[in-house]
Amino acid sequence: MAFHLKTAVKPHHRHLLLLRRTFIAAKIKWVRDPYLDEVVSKEKNLKPLLALKNLIISAPSKTLPTAVAAVNKPHLRLPTTAHNFSHEYSSVFRVFQPKALSTPHVRLTPQAVALHNEELAVHASPERRQEAAERLAKLLMLAGARRLPLRIVDCFRYDLGLPDNYITGLCCDFPEYFQICTGNNPEILNLELISWRESLAFSVMEKRAMNTSSDFRKGMRIAFPMYFSRGFDLKEKVKDWLDEWQNLPYISPYENGFHLNPNSDQAEKWAVAVLHELLSLMVSKKTERENIFCLGEYLGFGSRLKKALVRYTGIFYVSNKIRTQTVVLREAYRKDFLIENHPLMGMRHRYIHLMNKSKKRRRYQNADFLNKSNLDCKLGNQTVSHGRRVIERAG
Repeated sequence: MAFHLKTAVKPHHRHLLLLRRTFIAAKIKWVRDPYLDEVVSKEKNLKPLLALKNLIISAPSKTLPTAVAAVNKPHLRLPTTAHNFSHEYSSVFRVFQPKALSTPHVRLTPQAVALHNEELAVHASPERRQEAAERLAKLLMLAGARRLPLRIVDCFRYDLGLPDNYITGLCCDFPEYFQICTGNNPEILNLELISWRESLAFSVMEKRAMNTSSDFRKGMRIAFPMYFSRGFDLKEKVKDWLDEWQNLPYISPYENGFHLNPNSDQAEKWAVAVLHELLSLMVSKKTERENIFCLGEYLGFGSRLKKALVRYTGIFYVSNKIRTQTVVLREAYRKDFLIENHPLMGMRHRYIHLMNKSKKRRRYQNADFLNKSNLDCKLGNQTVSHGRRVIERAG
């Protein structure tokens, strides 16, 4: 991948980084990270499975005609037909016919119902509800105006670890935090944080600096942790520039940095800070790239978040697995293990385990079928051979 990076700047010229940047042509090779790819790959089909599960649970009868699920296929983002998807994960879904000649329905298996109830208990915990409300509030605070269209908030619902009914549930339970409002366009509903919460206006980077430095102050120099894929080679001149860039003042993502020259290094470090904090709010420390671009476009970042993903590959990793592009916060993982494992991630891993049971069951069934077929072939061959011997003797 080819793009431009900045030249190294001598210490006594560091103030120039606040105002402008100069460029050199540099080729940076994108290096695949198999561990972070595995982080993304093992959640294949998890989101559509949970979406279908929630749709079934929302039905009064806790069952759903497969035809209704088929109509919702685009919204659920099912990779195949609802009927085939339900059969593929038979440890989670059970397809049945309520009456003879009736439309096939789908319901959850007892194991899936038990997992769902445990998931509800996690969401219902006062501690987890408070955490979820604060994560949502911080997302709105990143927006500056303390409000975002619901369509954008919905993009991050799953990754923020919000319950499926967060609008009628979580937001209503925290009336001192949130309200639904309209902006200039009355047809667009927004979620608004009623008042700025100064106690939440500290990024994870700032909190880390507070714990390691007794003289913490806003705007001090804070360096981002960087981890590169094995085999990644950073040129010496790029390393020199990167050291200078890391030494720039850290402007909090909860401050408005749009007054900075958008072409300056300082503005770019602020954009990286916003993206870093956004990913830190996610329970899995990752989200789809399109979600980031959607938010960035609404907030007026233009192409700056896209450039941050391309240029700072030691901070962010973009995986191309499972038919999408997922942005992962590198520092949150050691190999393919999430360092801070949120209870909801524990629940999701248990869903994945149940999904894998379906795959194992299919493999065993296929193996049994092949063994039976081979046995039938052997018996058939033996019968033919025996018949030939009888004919030969008769002759």
